[in-house]
Amino acid sequence: MTTALEAPAPIETSPKARPRLRVAFEALRQGIRARESGLICLSVVAGIIAALLTVALARAASVLHGVLFRLDGAGSISARDALESPWLALVPAAGGLLLGGATRLLPRLRRRRPVDPIEANALHGGRMSVTDSIAIGVQTLVSNGFGASVGLEAGYTQLGSGFASWLGRLFHLRRADMRMIVGGGAGAAIGAAFGAPLTGAFYAFELIIGTYTPFSLAPVVAASISGVLVARAIGISGDFIGHVPSTFNSSFAGIIGLTALSLACAALGIAVMRGVTLVEDLFKRSRLPTAFQPAAGGLALGLMALVTPHVLASGHGALAALLRDTPPAAWLLALTLGLKALGSAVSIGSGFRGGLFFASLYLGGLLGKLFFAVAIFFAPTLPLDSATCAIVAMAGLSVTIVGGPLTMSFLALETTGDFPLSILILAATTLVSVIVRRTFGYSFATWRLHLRGESIRSAQDVGWIRSLTVERLMRHDIETAFADASICSFLENNPLGSGHWVVATDPFDRYAGMVALSEAHGLQPDSERCKEPLSTLVHWPETVLTPNMNIREAAQLFEKTESEALAVVASNTDRRVIGLLTEKHLLRRYTEELDRVRKDLSGETWLAER
Repeated sequence: MTTALEAPAPIETSPKARPRLRVAFEALRQGIRARESGLICLSVVAGIIAALLTVALARAASVLHGVLFRLDGAGSISARDALESPWLALVPAAGGLLLGGATRLLPRLRRRRPVDPIEANALHGGRMSVTDSIAIGVQTLVSNGFGASVGLEAGYTQLGSGFASWLGRLFHLRRADMRMIVGGGAGAAIGAAFGAPLTGAFYAFELIIGTYTPFSLAPVVAASISGVLVARAIGISGDFIGHVPSTFNSSFAGIIGLTALSLACAALGIAVMRGVTLVEDLFKRSRLPTAFQPAAGGLALGLMALVTPHVLASGHGALAALLRDTPPAAWLLALTLGLKALGSAVSIGSGFRGGLFFASLYLGGLLGKLFFAVAIFFAPTLPLDSATCAIVAMAGLSVTIVGGPLTMSFLALETTGDFPLSILILAATTLVSVIVRRTFGYSFATWRLHLRGESIRSAQDVGWIRSLTVERLMRHDIETAFADASICSFLENNPLGSGHWVVATDPFDRYAGMVALSEAHGLQPDSERCKEPLSTLVHWPETVLTPNMNIREAAQLFEKTESEALAVVASNTDRRVIGLLTEKHLLRRYTEELDRVRKDLSGETWLAER
């Protein structure tokens, strides 16, 4: 028996315990990696985690709204007709100060820029940082909780996909499987937020993975369904739209009217996305310190909230009221629409974190109601109804800004339960998608990546192209010759059959051109031409490859010069020759990688390992 002065004896564990645990985990890891059913089970776990994080984030934002805007547990901040006190208009500015301080601190702690799920799947094989994802989730919570006109979906998908990526790294999943589980995590988060598993699944397919394959169906759908079930078990239904009675008459005039509404959705969505860029440029030109830009944006948003609180947060409450109650006058709809669009652009452009998915739904509802009011004023016999216009505009504007026509069509089907209306929405969203792709070419997420200098337009995997660089493809055992040497001496040192190409260099070992060995040996050894310097035979003296070029850039250079081989120099400024790459080898490696990607997409990798 130990006394009070004696330390308790340490608990001794068997030395075999840890090795056994490692062996058991390794067996589990190999089983999940080797079997499709294992990947499905892991996707279910990712979906459950995503749902729990989504519910936690949503409830935390609701608590912040209640405390900061004095809601007393009744309703939503965006559904209020007026603020409880004019001083509450300063809440977004206070949130901006808090966010600005965090934005200034985070780069010192983590030097790498955070990666969202679309960029991760497109460029990094689904690899994301959990720490960065948590940071973005908290920033999104602060932004939305303090009233910024942004949605929480950026935080939902970032956390869901970030933890899914962590699971994938833990079990050493293949690149294709990693991308799939990241998409499943993001889709589960969206499905849990809306209570709509099909919406979540196709959000993953269209926006996060970038493609649909039969092989990816089971893991992604399993993650989405598990996320929705967990959210419903906790008490989050996501049903804020409800059944919308539609009396639309699918006549020619009605279809023309909805086509015009689709065009209006595309125009407004593009204007909002460009508006965000314009606000960012204005803040850069203002020379206001970056840490204070969110506060300035919050102050501007607070002034708008004095006119109508509908501009605050994502607009869920305001949207539910818009669809449920009698719509206000057209001028009030137009004012609210303009302020909400401006508020969203100012919020994101000034540095608040969040997305435009949820905000675009409310903007679309406002646009649809306004379109109906204007159309009926000028053409009272037009066979349209207010509810149909609102739902179609919600889906159309969301497709413009977020993308994913099938995602929005399934959202309409799962939230309204109206199948004929969903078919109508599918037609409208498809039209909007084509218009935006041909006129603008980007969704909001890919537009932001484009502004940072990235060339991706979807989440389709192009990272393997960037990782397959000239440095990895080139040969290091190259034959060189001095360009000022005579052709005769060159022929003596490089007999026919010793190779195809020789790199000519100057006295400082800098690149001077390529020499075809067969062309040089076509000269008569005793001719006057043979006494000339080798530089007279060189090809492409100004065209070289650099080690950091990817395989696509190298292939384009081969196509442009119509060459069979090109030299690789150290850099654009340092023209020392370090290698050689032939077009034949480049095309062979490119074909091999394309075949590998095709097998990953079709599931042939699993079949080959059975």
